[in-house]
Amino acid sequence: MFGYVRYDLPNLFVKDMMLYKALYCGLCKGIGASCGQMARLGLSYDMTFLSALLHNLTGVDVEIEKQNCFEHAVKKRPIAKADALTKELGALNTALVYYKLTDDLGDGEKKRGKRLWFKRGFKRAKKTYPELICLVEDYMAEQAKAERENASVDRAADPTANMMVKLSRHFLGEKASASTDELFYALGKWVYLIDALDDYDKDRKKGNFNPFAAEYGAAGKQELLEKHGDDVRFLFDALFYDLREGLSGCRFYFNRDLTDNVILRGIPLETMRVFKGEAPEKMTVKI
Repeated sequence: MFGYVRYDLPNLFVKDMMLYKALYCGLCKGIGASCGQMARLGLSYDMTFLSALLHNLTGVDVEIEKQNCFEHAVKKRPIAKADALTKELGALNTALVYYKLTDDLGDGEKKRGKRLWFKRGFKRAKKTYPELICLVEDYMAEQAKAERENASVDRAADPTANMMVKLSRHFLGEKASASTDELFYALGKWVYLIDALDDYDKDRKKGNFNPFAAEYGAAGKQELLEKHGDDVRFLFDALFYDLREGLSGCRFYFNRDLTDNVILRGIPLETMRVFKGEAPEKMTVKI
């Protein structure tokens, strides 16, 4: 999850924007508490959404109070307290960033220096949350295996989708259900495939694995969508259906307007953006 899970701002209530901002800053502090200050550089919007979703599904209330931080040292702002769930999500964020940079290195990108920013934080995460990091490591191994086998689109997306299901069960415990499994599986599959579609031309140019290239062999993204656009759109439409079905069966303990906005509006809009080849709109959490 690296930048694709976004809200639809024009249809986001003010109260939910304030909650999102508080969760974003709370997650930043949670990363610092669990993995150190340098690891806060990896803070992501995706994990902020996951924080909102998991707090709601687990029934863990978000406590918000006015605090200072290193970016807002003078004026206090509403920030969610870094509870146990937030700190563990901070560790997950750090681990995913670290492994993403490791994967980029394997693809020939110059990310060694940047990865050093997160090395100490990753070690702290692994020591404090070994079960969580084990889930991520298993996912990395399965993903690497699928890509070595030049897997089909569905097969290549399975490791990420399955990781999200296992992570949801880890965090939800007895509150996990068939509906949460369906929701998190579809979410993980969407994240993997939208990233692959967005990176199609870059992957083809560098000779990196891309599931759409493996399945259809188009020279570029434009050719892919011209020749196989209906198939690709059907794939994402099916995921939208699965997201809605999973969502409808989940039990939420608090107001769900924020997470509904992201899942039902933000994700389809982000998919449309990638299909059109447009640059992502800048999101802001500043007051």
